Amino acid sequence: MKKTALIFPGQGSQSVGMGKEFFDVSKGAQEVFEIANASLDVDIKDLCFSGPVEELSKTEITQPAILTASIAVLRGIREECELDAAYVAGHSLGEYTALVCAGVLELSDAIKLVSNRGRFMQESVPEGLGAMSAVIGLDNDMVIEECRKASTGDEQVVAANLNSPGQVVISGTKAAIERAAKARLAIL
Repeated sequence: MKKTALIFPGQGSQSVGMGKEFFDVSKGAQEVFEIANASLDVDIKDLCFSGPVEELSKTEITQPAILTASIAVLRGIREECELDAAYVAGHSLGEYTALVCAGVLELSDAIKLVSNRGRFMQESVPEGLGAMSAVIGLDNDMVIEECRKASTGDEQVVAANLNSPGQVVISGTKAAIERAAKARLAIL
């Protein structure tokens, strides 16, 4: 017997137009966007479908938008075929989508939760000061060492997520990330 696993994306997978194709043809997808809009003080549907990309890319918007679009796609697919997952997982923010899929969290609660999560993350660093970057193709320990070297005083950069061998997400101040990126180019 085949077992299905679903893995949901995290922040960084957003794009203007996400979820629209499912919204246009799926009652379930439409209901998801209605729940999201009713749960928040922002029109997630409009931001997902029309942008602008600068607004959609703000962490406090991105997180509920990705969750909403992911569940809308899931509901749209389930209208067309039987899709029961034996396993669910998510990358970072996608963990919340997996929890909704598994029935652990109600959609409206998850949307509020990730909206707050995104807002807290965004408030923790003034807009324009912080950044993240994926480093691909280098040894993880080398990336960690370059982050240490690129960090000075208030300008810090750290390995925030070890995605896999050879893929590390770094985060910190823009200036420190730029120094780490220059070091990376020198290594290559």
